[in-house]
Amino acid sequence: MTATEKSAIVANLERIKERIELAADRARRRAEDVTIVAVSKTFPFEAIRAAYDAGLRHFGENRVQEWESKQPHVVDMHATWHLIGHLQGNKARRAASLFHRVDSVDSLAIAQKLDATFAADHTDEKGEVPVVERDKQLQILLEVRLSDEASKSGAAESDLPALAESVAKLAHLRLLGLMTIPPFVDEPEKVRPYFSKLRELRDDLAQRLGQPLPVLSMGMSHDFDVAIEEAATEIRVGTALFGERAAKA
Repeated sequence: MTATEKSAIVANLERIKERIELAADRARRRAEDVTIVAVSKTFPFEAIRAAYDAGLRHFGENRVQEWESKQPHVVDMHATWHLIGHLQGNKARRAASLFHRVDSVDSLAIAQKLDATFAADHTDEKGEVPVVERDKQLQILLEVRLSDEASKSGAAESDLPALAESVAKLAHLRLLGLMTIPPFVDEPEKVRPYFSKLRELRDDLAQRLGQPLPVLSMGMSHDFDVAIEEAATEIRVGTALFGERAAKA
């Protein structure tokens, strides 16, 4: 990665922070209460290092296999690694080993596999020690699908209460909150109802479960300003930080 590319990441981060400050001010919130999760999918490990050097400590990857190829190059970094993409059941064991947090749990079956694999022996398939150090529980978010887009993953709103109650009983998982990905539209204001709805669902669930659910992961590069106004505690930014992703061949 060239010095120019690294400088661009630093400059982009400053612009993101300015947007966070403005959105937080409008919502009468503290900007420091919003965590930036740098979405590094398709970007090389050098970009992750540049963002880390710029001060970021949370990074999100969409695919277990892609992260496996990058992880050895950043193993010395004291960061929190998030899986934010859809998790297949056959990847649960690797995910429990490679990530500190799985932000995209959308079914009880996936939650149970994560719980079982995390509890088993804290080793990978070769019998080695875990790839990441962690507490005694794997932190997770429940992903909620609030639109009718067939391509979107996530639990249906109607299934959320029962799912949350079941997941909360799994001894080796720690439910921290909710995540959603609204439809992509050119006008961010049009997705405000989705962010508002996720906040309402989180508040209802916290009361139902009798436990705090402090994390609301919502908002991406083009719409995180609105998400912050609607109480997002984490935003996921990729292109706003690293630049445009290369087009698929």
